[in-house]
Amino acid sequence: MIPKTRKEAFHAVTPHPSSARAIPTEREVDPGLPALGTPVPTANTTGRRLLGPSWFAAVMGTGIVANAAVALPRGFPGLRGAATVVWWGAGLLLVVLAVGYVRQRALRLHAADPMHVQFFGAPAVALLTVGAGALQLGPPVIGARAALDVDRVLWSLGTALGLATACAVPYLMVTRHRFAPDAAFGGWLMPVVPPLVSATTGALLVPHTPAGQPRLALLLGCCAMFGLGLVAALLVLAMVYSRLVHHDAPTGAMVPTVWIGLGALGQIVTGLGALATAAPGALPAPYVRGAAVLALLGGVGVWGFALLWLVLAAALTLRELRAGLPFAPTWWSFIFPLGAFVTGTAALAARTGSPLFTWPAVVLYALLVAAWAAVACRSLGHAAAHAGRPKSRA
Repeated sequence: MIPKTRKEAFHAVTPHPSSARAIPTEREVDPGLPALGTPVPTANTTGRRLLGPSWFAAVMGTGIVANAAVALPRGFPGLRGAATVVWWGAGLLLVVLAVGYVRQRALRLHAADPMHVQFFGAPAVALLTVGAGALQLGPPVIGARAALDVDRVLWSLGTALGLATACAVPYLMVTRHRFAPDAAFGGWLMPVVPPLVSATTGALLVPHTPAGQPRLALLLGCCAMFGLGLVAALLVLAMVYSRLVHHDAPTGAMVPTVWIGLGALGQIVTGLGALATAAPGALPAPYVRGAAVLALLGGVGVWGFALLWLVLAAALTLRELRAGLPFAPTWWSFIFPLGAFVTGTAALAARTGSPLFTWPAVVLYALLVAAWAAVACRSLGHAAAHAGRPKSRA
């Protein structure tokens, strides 16, 4: 039978042999934190419980809670001390997950999986987030020099991993996998967001870089990474929005993935502000003024679109809560995106001094802390329950 329409022709195409799964399902998709104990399909399946790369989203979420506290336009007694403790927790969790992931030697298995490979961006962002926290919260604890060195090392590692992910994962998606029209979801943003985070956190290192060409090179490199992440994120956001409009609304574990779009937009606003703040020490005056204008006008414009995405994501979440949204590790998809929106709002508050941004930043941060505490507690219970189960055997 010859397909009569383009849609029929599309579905008549035999899937590429290297792609085991084209359309993510609720059980397959876990952008925030894939289910503990899910075996990765391989040619020699052992049923071994493997640690997926998106477990690092827990580090991302914990780290952004600490970093956002520093960015707030209003200070509160004990906030910085509490943020420092949270940063230490994020750092410890990063070490534990990194050691566990390296020891299981599952990199090639996850790279070959069309779902797990999307989340290779999570370890990169985790490194960058903890590194930024070291520079902002670490000096009173470990000393200014050590804090700077830790940030430089983690930023370098996170940036290298993030750039590799941003290039390799789209290549694999183009050459090795085939996707149906309704396959796009928020997890597709994970490989391309790390350069945005590298640009933002790298801007913090600009004042600590020797003046002259080294400082200029770092700032321009951050601008280039910002452009890479910006355009790629907007392209993916368009695909995700098209999927939401033209196909069934997401349900169950898919719902939290919608929030990842808010994280990308919030990171764009945060990055614009960070680059503009770092510009005076590296660029001539005319470009400094241009960066400040772009950070304000461009940042406010993107912030407005982020508000739209926030309302859309919140409405879809409330809709699913009424129907019954059981806990899943994907709930970590709520945390870092909301934290990125908080830092973006705080950046605009610092640049304008307007209450339009000041109080929303404070209120959103309070919601962020509450959400983080809830997800962290539920995740600990979830992990403990799964840790007690016997390992499956193939």
